[in-house]
Amino acid sequence: MNVGRFEIEQLSEGIFEVFKDGVFQKSEGSEIRAKSAPFAIPSKSSSIGINPILIRDGKHNVLLDTGLGWGLDHGSSYEDTSNLLTNLDIFGLSPSDITHVVLSHLHFDHAAGCTFVDGNTTTQPMMPYANYFLQKKEWYFALQQMNESTKTQGGGYNLDELYKLAAEEKLVMITDTYFELLPGIELIRTGGHTPGHQIVKITDSGESAYFLGDLIPSEHHLNHYAMRQMDVDPVQSKKAKTLVLRQALEEQSLMLFYHSVHAKAGKLDRDNDKKFVLREV
Repeated sequence: MNVGRFEIEQLSEGIFEVFKDGVFQKSEGSEIRAKSAPFAIPSKSSSIGINPILIRDGKHNVLLDTGLGWGLDHGSSYEDTSNLLTNLDIFGLSPSDITHVVLSHLHFDHAAGCTFVDGNTTTQPMMPYANYFLQKKEWYFALQQMNESTKTQGGGYNLDELYKLAAEEKLVMITDTYFELLPGIELIRTGGHTPGHQIVKITDSGESAYFLGDLIPSEHHLNHYAMRQMDVDPVQSKKAKTLVLRQALEEQSLMLFYHSVHAKAGKLDRDNDKKFVLREV
């Protein structure tokens, strides 16, 4: 997919069953019903995709979220699971080619692939020459949550390996609501899902795209607000979602979904009932 000068690729880690207690389990594609609609995490489990985004413009290689990172650690039992190494290799890249990493938030299903444990059981940055951009509010909220006994349902925080990135000053803490990462790539703090949740807008040559993180996790969340139990601030989430959808429809922007199983990208239309529908591209 292209947005102006930017080439955009979705790096699928695969399909996972997510259980109410936050446990992730790899699923085979044949086990997923074609028209499953995971509006929310039910009492047992629901199926989600994990789809980090790679943006290239010939000079920069930008990664949006890093996935679960299964198969990265030394001695991992998930060696055959699709991960950043195998995904990047498809495009002739290695982790050392990544120039910027953007983290929508720090829940482990979005950020665990930031690091790996090498053969000496030492934590190393997965993208050794990149800085990792996140909202300062997100970092401090994550630190606070690590000490809380009651946690929000859904993906949780596991910061153990990220402390190394902080110590090596590879985490860039953003305090602005709107932050220009590069010309044409803007980070926008939406809050809602977490206080420091951010999305990414990509713009060039009159075209645009939105990477939505967990503000709108999949196409099934376009017309349904099913994140109430998982969002820290449901009112802010609904407000931000409404504004983004309205803007994306007007701009005919490409929508990039992190947790979709089937329709991972598309542009918005409205049906006869004025509901949003996704037109695949």
